[in-house]
Amino acid sequence: MSDEAIMNDDAAVVTCEELEKTYSQGPQLVHVLKGVNLQVRRGERIAIVGSSGSGKTTLLNLLGGLDLPTSGTVSIAGKDLAKVDETERGLLRNKHLGFVYQFHHLLGEFTALENVCMPLLIAGMSMVDAAERARSILGRVGLAARVEHKPSELSGGERQRVAIARALVAEPSCVLLDEPTGNLDRNTATEIHALMNELNATLQISFIVVTHDEVLASSMQRRLLLADGLLREQ
Repeated sequence: MSDEAIMNDDAAVVTCEELEKTYSQGPQLVHVLKGVNLQVRRGERIAIVGSSGSGKTTLLNLLGGLDLPTSGTVSIAGKDLAKVDETERGLLRNKHLGFVYQFHHLLGEFTALENVCMPLLIAGMSMVDAAERARSILGRVGLAARVEHKPSELSGGERQRVAIARALVAEPSCVLLDEPTGNLDRNTATEIHALMNELNATLQISFIVVTHDEVLASSMQRRLLLADGLLREQ
């Protein structure tokens, strides 16, 4: 499948088939994932829920190409991540995926604008063009007046909005979010929920959200439970 095929409404953005992940703990093997299958289509909003330690973050890292499975396949833009080298995996992540974490992971010495520019600069875009696009997406998330502020000068909700803008600035096919509202108060979390839904509707970017937040999970189109190493619809 070509990269262009992923823009087709019926094309899968991210897929995994019979995904397994096993870790060694001393002499014992821990089977975290035991044959997970998932297909994410353009514009879908998916919540993955489950108890602590069930493997949700492990699954998200595999879907994002940050780790490789013990067996099974993960494909982005139709390319099996296990069959490309680390350089190409990085290029695929940069082009097709965005990441948002519970802790925003912004670079404290840089402004909001500079933080959001980073994925574009890594992709080879000029600073002038990157800054123009970064200003636009920061405006979309309600931070037009805060672009020159550093993370320490922003509220928790504002820092998470910057992290979302950074994940969206390269116009990825899919954004992976790991507990994106875990450190936010309920009012701020509700604002982030609404922002995600709005951006999904207007930009047709897929969202895969790992969360313990029942309100956020309920706002997604699909809700999947990860338990006993298997993923199933709820």
